Amino acid sequence: MSAPDRHAADSHERIRVEGAREHNLKDISVELPKRRLTVFTGVSGSGKSSLVFGTIAAESQRMINETYSTFVQGFMPTMARPDVDVLEGLTTAIIVDQERMGANSRSTVGTVTDANAMLRMLFSRLGQPHVGSPNAFSFNVPSVSGKGAVTVEKAGRTTKERAEFSVLGGMCPRCEGMGSVTDIDLTQLVDDSKALLEGAITVPGYTADGWYVKIFGAVVPLDVPVRDFTAKQRDDFLYGSARKVKLENITMTYEGLVPKVQKSMLQKDRESMQSHIGAFVDRAVTFQTCPDCDGTRLAAHARESRIAGVSIADACRMQIDVLADWVRGLDEPSVAPLLRGLSHLLDSFVGIGLGYLSLERPSGTLSGGEAQRTKMIRHLGSSLTDVTYVFDEPTVGLHPHDIQRMNRLLERLRDKGNTVLVVEHKPETIAIADHVVDLGPGAGTHGGEICFEGTVEALRASGTLTGRHLDDRATLKDAVREPSGWLEVRGASGNNLQDVDVDLPLGVLCVVTGVAGSGKSSLIHGEIAPREGVVSIDQGAIRGSRRSNPATYTGLLEPIRKAFAKANGVKPALFSANSEGACPVCNGAGVIVTDLGFMDTVSTPCDECEGKRFQAAVLEYRLGGRDISEVLDMSVSEAAAFFADGDAALPAAHAILVRMVDVGLGYVKLGQPLNTLSGGERQRLKLATHLGERGGVYVLDEPTTGLHLADVENLLGLLDRLVESGKSVIVIEHHQAVMAHADWIVDLGPGAGTDGGRVVFSGEPQRLVDERSTLTGEHLAAYVGA
Repeated sequence: MSAPDRHAADSHERIRVEGAREHNLKDISVELPKRRLTVFTGVSGSGKSSLVFGTIAAESQRMINETYSTFVQGFMPTMARPDVDVLEGLTTAIIVDQERMGANSRSTVGTVTDANAMLRMLFSRLGQPHVGSPNAFSFNVPSVSGKGAVTVEKAGRTTKERAEFSVLGGMCPRCEGMGSVTDIDLTQLVDDSKALLEGAITVPGYTADGWYVKIFGAVVPLDVPVRDFTAKQRDDFLYGSARKVKLENITMTYEGLVPKVQKSMLQKDRESMQSHIGAFVDRAVTFQTCPDCDGTRLAAHARESRIAGVSIADACRMQIDVLADWVRGLDEPSVAPLLRGLSHLLDSFVGIGLGYLSLERPSGTLSGGEAQRTKMIRHLGSSLTDVTYVFDEPTVGLHPHDIQRMNRLLERLRDKGNTVLVVEHKPETIAIADHVVDLGPGAGTHGGEICFEGTVEALRASGTLTGRHLDDRATLKDAVREPSGWLEVRGASGNNLQDVDVDLPLGVLCVVTGVAGSGKSSLIHGEIAPREGVVSIDQGAIRGSRRSNPATYTGLLEPIRKAFAKANGVKPALFSANSEGACPVCNGAGVIVTDLGFMDTVSTPCDECEGKRFQAAVLEYRLGGRDISEVLDMSVSEAAAFFADGDAALPAAHAILVRMVDVGLGYVKLGQPLNTLSGGERQRLKLATHLGERGGVYVLDEPTTGLHLADVENLLGLLDRLVESGKSVIVIEHHQAVMAHADWIVDLGPGAGTDGGRVVFSGEPQRLVDERSTLTGEHLAAYVGA
């Protein structure tokens, strides 16, 4: 097209960012090509997420929200404008991040992807015997009915009429759609030798002088031992139904202890509970499969209605690739559009490498990589174009064999005319980029700059940290360590494991690998992690607010507060910004937040404490010449030197800081809010915390998540130091550099789901490379250049 013929609309071919300063970004400017695949690289904490998610995607979403009426915006989360001078050329951003799906025990793979909704519609139309609407097949809808008098206003007249209603739901009445029933040990809830005022309730959070106990006083006596209650009082106390009661002239809701505990604790996923509540639940409650519905969560009428001999419970239990074949075999013109949509959705699962899942799988049990790919499914068949898709390490949890599939999906999204932005460390995905932006040169305050922009070939020749390490290839060890013993696993059959017998070596670095869905987590977390003396470090996310930071999360602040208190002769609580030492104006937040409803929330540094979070009087107290705010402003490396010797020598704090340095977090500040840390930084912070636990066997689940190519080498050094200190280390991992560094490899497969669950190799890495008998063997051989 000649210049005069070029339309003005064709000039907006780039996303332009100028003066970005979000988090650690140092006033950077960058231009990104539209309808291309751009990969952002750099060490963990270099500012990739701050640029892609915190600036570009955040502003796109904020501007879309502003197109709604102020009434609608009042119901939406308010988003502040990113700290950037200019953002031009933005398109609608769809974010596919690594956040795990909600750990709600009612949420399954089917409910989060609309597959269940389509199946329920299908069975309500074709199921025999016919039982009712789609709600009759939903395990989240209870059956209810009622009748009575209702008041109706018509034409200015008020009349009373009789009315009846009924809703037929699919929820199993025995387990209330949970799939399991609970048996509660009442002796773990109540010490019946005591009165309620003496602390008879032993459930976490129920103190003798608390509101929970006072509400019980409206129905049962508080000063009588529970064992002396009458039969009615005991029934009311333990099982009383919800009702309104008066307490100190306030209307409150009364409910028996058992239903209260069931609602507040037992309807949460075990993994999402705080540790002390989880320990209580483990002690007080036993879970067993519901005998009425056999764990399907569905009422009898929903299980008995069938299509071609298959019930909706059978369909949800099928592996998704098998279910896709069954749906394709249905020939019913009256529901043809529904069958087409369901087939496409199920085929998307298979195409993305998740065909081994079943729709009844609880969403909270999906790994980070599985959850991310599940979120992708709804976008694969979308007719939208010119959309910006933003991915956060889409290769997390993927075997090298599966990464090729993921790359093809990213290319498909781009080729439909979309802009694809990917934060990634894996060289296989960096290699398919049309454009690369490398941030760094370091992490935290040492990062936040653009080190390189251009093609992959130019990156290789650039001399940046990423460029130098892009073609790194680990080599197999010359000599591997000899096991000092063995951990025996016999007859493992959890999830898709097929009666697995395997011996895992002790005293060495053992890597468990295999394609996604081959049974690695089922074997290690199901059979090894629960054993005594095993420290398990999983992929569970650290959730943090402004008020939590590395010092509070790791327990580091406790010895520091005590040392300050001892040196100055005052209470330790003064040295916590979440307790007595907090600035009275900002309550220890360091900022004043002004909520402007549907407009941006405004945060300004507190004038009283100047963002230091503490009262002025507290900052008069010193330890080793520093006040508490100055200590929290130190980097981990500075603090490790500060607490090593001299007036501020503090062995308990120093030991924690050394572990944080070991995992590569030396640049992070002690008081940096957790919600500003990247995913990789949070993963390593969790690792540093668990390294202090006592145990002979360490289980790590994909510790390379979020790690730059250059950082993987440091991680291998850390794993070696753990083994040399006498620990046994078992790592679930796909990264070939970790496999090559292993002393022993256990490979599961050969495929995923029902095609996996078997040990296809167990032995030294050299033999795996020589034999090339498995997918892992082929990829590892190619990686080490064998």
